[in-house]
Amino acid sequence: MSKDGKKYKQALTQIDVQKAYALAEGLSLAKKVAFAKFDETLEVTMVLGVDPRKADQMVRGTVVLPHGLGKSKRVCVIASGDKQKEAREAGADVVGGEELVAKIKEGWLDFDAVIATPDVMKVVGTLGKILGPRGLMPNPKTGTVTFDVTKAITETKAGKVEFRVDKTGVIHVPVGKVSFAEEKIYENAKVLVDAVVKAKPQTSKGRYVKGVYVGTTMGPGIKIDSSGL
Repeated sequence: MSKDGKKYKQALTQIDVQKAYALAEGLSLAKKVAFAKFDETLEVTMVLGVDPRKADQMVRGTVVLPHGLGKSKRVCVIASGDKQKEAREAGADVVGGEELVAKIKEGWLDFDAVIATPDVMKVVGTLGKILGPRGLMPNPKTGTVTFDVTKAITETKAGKVEFRVDKTGVIHVPVGKVSFAEEKIYENAKVLVDAVVKAKPQTSKGRYVKGVYVGTTMGPGIKIDSSGL
């Protein structure tokens, strides 16, 4: 048995697997039982009562976490004309036009987020097979296709995260680091949960939030009482 396996089991002994914890309590416990030598990420997992195969039941959106994720994202902006200058002044890490698209096609991916203006989406669209699987493709629904590049850059750098239900009806989103103060982790998680709840499709029938879990990168999942959410 590996060393990490033993630590995982030790962490599991501190969790009542039959109990559904309050959100704040569950996050505090996840932070307490974290055992990795690096600063683990805390993640919220939500199981939703939707059918992602139906377009009108796709749950997707963005939310700005009040305390960020512990690091500033490296933002790439694809734009033209004056919008390139605006992007640089707003703090974008990399700015360009068609030449930047060509660079990405050649394999350059040294960024965490991509923002594009609507007028260049025809050429940016050719990056779909590269950026799409990585969750980096600009999209109007997530505010990453916009002429207001200053706002988009500011929000992304401040801790804007995207949530999107996968094909099994589950959402996984990071809400902070183990090193964060408990109140900051809770506030981030609460903002995320509220946003997902508000994003409930009108066509969704029955129970919307079927389950909520929190955990760290290496630690066990902790069940959360979703009745109060």
